[in-house]
Formats: sequence, C-alpha cells, structure tokens
Amino acid sequence: MLNRNIFKQLKEHLTNPQTTVITGMRRVGKTTALQFLLGEVKHQNKLYLDFEKIENRALFQSQSYQQIENGIKALGLELQKPAILAIDELQLVPEAPSVIKYLYDHHKIKFLLSGSSSYYLKNHFTESLAGRKRIFEMYPLSFGEYLIFTGYKQTSIDALQKSGSYSPFIYNQFKQAYEQFLNFGGFPEVALAESTTDKIEYLKDIINAYIELDIKLLSDFSKSAELYKLMQLLASRVGSRIDISKISSVSGINRNKISDYLELLEYTYFIHRVPSFNKNKDKEISAQKKLYLADTGILQQLAQVSSGQVFENAIALQLKHLGELAFYQKKNGQEIDFILNENTAIEVKETASLNELNTLTQRADGLGLQKQLLIGRRSSNKTFNQWTWGGSVI
Repeated sequence: MLNRNIFKQLKEHLTNPQTTVITGMRRVGKTTALQFLLGEVKHQNKLYLDFEKIENRALFQSQSYQQIENGIKALGLELQKPAILAIDELQLVPEAPSVIKYLYDHHKIKFLLSGSSSYYLKNHFTESLAGRKRIFEMYPLSFGEYLIFTGYKQTSIDALQKSGSYSPFIYNQFKQAYEQFLNFGGFPEVALAESTTDKIEYLKDIINAYIELDIKLLSDFSKSAELYKLMQLLASRVGSRIDISKISSVSGINRNKISDYLELLEYTYFIHRVPSFNKNKDKEISAQKKLYLADTGILQQLAQVSSGQVFENAIALQLKHLGELAFYQKKNGQEIDFILNENTAIEVKETASLNELNTLTQRADGLGLQKQLLIGRRSSNKTFNQWTWGGSVI
C-alpha cells in the first residue's frame, strides 16, 4: 500500500477511543485509508462495512438498536470485547450518527468512519458525536505523495524538500514529474494511470460522480447542467476575485443561488476560497475572495485556462497545507498573490526574475511583512537563483 502523509496522524489516533472520521472529495483515497487502519489493528475483532452495499445501509436503518446490535454480531463482531468497526461512505445513511452514538456509548467500539463531504459530516456530527470524534480531512496527492505513487524513493523526495532556493540539479531531476502533476493533478487513480487517455477518462468520471452522487445526495440542487455550467465558469476564473453579480449576469443563474452553490462546492472540497489580507484594515483591500479548484487536472477538464492559472492554482493548493492563506490586492491593481500565516509575502510567477523579487520585496515592506518568497516554474536568467521552484513547495 502506497503511503500518504495523513496515515501517520491516523495511526496515532487509532489508539484513541474517539471516533476517527475521514472526509474529503470522492476518490481521494478514503477507503484505502480505512483499509490501512484496519491493517494496523493486531486483533481480529474488527469489521468493515461499505454503505454502498444496500444490505449494510438496511442494517443501520433497522427499527431498533437491538436489531442493529444483532446484525453486527451476525457479521462476526463480538460486542462484549474491545472492537473496531470501520464504515465507508457514511453519508449514504443519514440515520447513522445516532446509531453510532448509541453503540459508542454502550460498547467498547472504536469507530473508523469515512464520508465524501464535510458538509454532511461536520453538520450532522456536531451534536450527535460532540466530544466523541476527530475529523481528518483528505485531499488529492501533494507533489511529494505524487512522487511516491510514481516510483520515486523517499530519499530523493527528502532532498527535494530540503532544497530551499532554486537548485538546477533538483529542478532538472524533478521537472518532468512536476509538469505531469500540473497537467493531471493528484487524484491517486489518475496518478497511477499509465496512459493520457486513461487519466482524462478518470478525471471526467470524478467530475460526473461528484455532481451526480455527492451534490444530489447532499442538496436539493437537481439541475446538473446548471451546476456544471457554473463549475466551468468558476474554473475559467481561477486565481481571480469572485464577483457573484457578474457571474450571475453571465450564467443567468440567480445570485442568491450562486452563493448557495459556492458554499456547497466549498463544503464538499471542490473549490477553495482565499480571503483578502486585512491586517492593516486598509479600506482599499477588496472583501471579495479569490477562488481555486481542488485539483489542477479537474481544472483543465472544465475550462481552457492559461498555464499561469494552472500553476497558481497548484501553488495555492500546495501552500494550503502549510498554514493560513490570504491575498492582498488594492483597487489600483497592486497585489501580492498570497500571504502565508500573516507573515510571509508570496508571489507566483511562471518565469521568475529579479524584477519580480524586487517588486515583491517593496510591497511586502509596505505591509510590514519581513518574509518574502518568489515561487516560479522556470527562470529567464541562469544566474538568478533567489527564487523557489514550485515543485519544491511540498
């Protein structure tokens, strides 16, 4: 089984009696994570239930807790002993949280749960399992994880991570892999697919399953074509501030409904919105948020975007794992692409140059930010190395 960064945290939580909840987009590897955890359990008093199977859903929809207990026993789980119960696709049974609460309170069961949406899990679990759970969020592969999936050794990845400023040797060793990562994104099955055709078909299938399964299950939005059209419009605007009124005018969708769509798309991990930086309370700073998609492969299936937009989207996703992101932009156009953890100004440029670094330094100084980072995809000058290659941001 190929390693994911989150596995270490999940394993550490395995000995905690709290329920372990794994959530994230469909096809990011949640089922694999459950199987990993079950493999780490040394005793045999453990059970895996997939709620995509109708008989498992029917069990948790039984009329009484006694019937559910009997059903679990019939499947081989001994409730009088410490037990592990793993449930996949939890969002398919709305009644499940109350059942899990009952079983948690009356038996020594460690629950391992997965579901495709924070929208469902966070809202439905807040009251029923308050104090009884910890939620772990899974995302598509980071570039470091992508390298593992595509055959690179951990020692090579460690060298990449420690490279710091631009290194020609590191760049040449990993640039081809990074370009593939930018083109097709980080969904595990896409990374493992051998042909370009297979990668594209997987991405199309992920988008379709997201709309037809997750969105329809979690909301009353029934117009798939309308939602798909909106997703395409959003994809074409990646890296820009989101003006709901303008999108409403272009799409013909009511602006209030667009707001609801955006909220749902964010709760289900399909988009990420980055707020403006307002430490100085500057009235010129826009309150509108910038938007990025959850995966660069999906982004390019939905819209024809520039290579610069793809690169910025990838960096936004990479930086998101390092802390809190914001952006800075004035009405006169002056901007800083990202501000990380309120102390580091970051500019993302496909071609890194000394002029870009000087501009970034000047703008960062104006905001009192002493740390600056110029992230590039390539350089126009072989002697300029005061920049960080995008692939090393892992």
